[in-house]
Amino acid sequence: MKRLLLTFFLFFAGMFIFAQTADMSYWESQITRLDATFVERLTVLEIVRDQGHTGIGGFYHTALQALLTRLPEVTTNAERFAAQAAVRIAIQGIGSEQYSAAAPDLWAAVLAFDVASPQNDGLIMQDALTALGQVGGSQFTTHVVHRLNSFNVQNLVDTEVRLRVQRAVVGAINALESFGDPAGFPPVFFASIGSYELAIRNMASTALTNIVEDPGFIIAEIIRDPSNPPSVKYQAWQELLRSNAGDESKAHAAAVALDVGWTFGTNIPVQQRDLRSMRVSAMDTIRVLGAADDSVYVNLERSFRNNFVSPAPDYEEIRRTIVSLSSIGSERSVDLLTGFLSELHNRRRSGPWRHKERQLFNWVIAGLGASGTQSQRALFLLSEIEHSQDYTFAEQGWARDALRALASN
Repeated sequence: MKRLLLTFFLFFAGMFIFAQTADMSYWESQITRLDATFVERLTVLEIVRDQGHTGIGGFYHTALQALLTRLPEVTTNAERFAAQAAVRIAIQGIGSEQYSAAAPDLWAAVLAFDVASPQNDGLIMQDALTALGQVGGSQFTTHVVHRLNSFNVQNLVDTEVRLRVQRAVVGAINALESFGDPAGFPPVFFASIGSYELAIRNMASTALTNIVEDPGFIIAEIIRDPSNPPSVKYQAWQELLRSNAGDESKAHAAAVALDVGWTFGTNIPVQQRDLRSMRVSAMDTIRVLGAADDSVYVNLERSFRNNFVSPAPDYEEIRRTIVSLSSIGSERSVDLLTGFLSELHNRRRSGPWRHKERQLFNWVIAGLGASGTQSQRALFLLSEIEHSQDYTFAEQGWARDALRALASN
């Protein structure tokens, strides 16, 4: 009854003051009163919130400061519940008002209500981090990045701990998305592929496109980082394909993905499959955008030769290697294709000449024909094959078709 009477008194007093002056000094005096209880402070904040006034970020900031200062006075569960409810209203008010001066105190609230304590359910930490982003508190980017990184590596087995942490993770993602700082991209990316609930992973995935428009060079570093397993590297590559990265950074990342796909050593089959998938997908990008650097030629040659000598060659990777070199159409790519064809030509005369050699022979000739090259070495070799009696009529025809295609360029 006592609280009900107080609520009515404050409500009508509030209506009178707002109607007269819209001055927040009275409410500030009630919030900062030394003898005010947390229940009374909560009542004041509820009344102010329900009035729906704007432009009162300073009031909410003052309220938050007062509440944080008085937190050590909490002794009962009732006081703790009232204090937490009041803090949430103050934080949400600061965020909606985008009151930038409150950023340091919002971070203080993050620390005061850290989910490391089992007394904190994560909601205030979530609100404070979200509000930090709303007020543009980018000076705390490094701190938020550190927090999210620490959450990402936790093994969240306990249900209650998992719930608390995931609430804080939502706030951290919101903050980093609002900051739009490239430093926020990696931890949000790892959140998007982590062990959180699907809704949180999807939220992180959506946030990535708002943090950095072109994450190509950031993703290249994630792929290159030797501490990241192939599954993470491949997921990072897929994120790049989904992004709005420009052609230059995509080509650069494709070169890195192809290189790491061969240089990362592992004997674990599932990891080998991830690396193979990343290589093949990177080739598709290289086919369209070209070679960003010379490592592309080295690794495309590796893709051809490693599979050629393998007892179980990956024909799809070989085919894409040849198509990529043909599409690049540079002097070096044509030299590689011509070299492959010359080796196969020697095999045709001295053996062995099996289905594998004949299939690759067909693809390499078609690749040279589509490359548009006028290399005299390539043209001479194709002509020699066309007229050689070592080949079947069909094989001679492949060389003839390639020469016709090049002649029409």
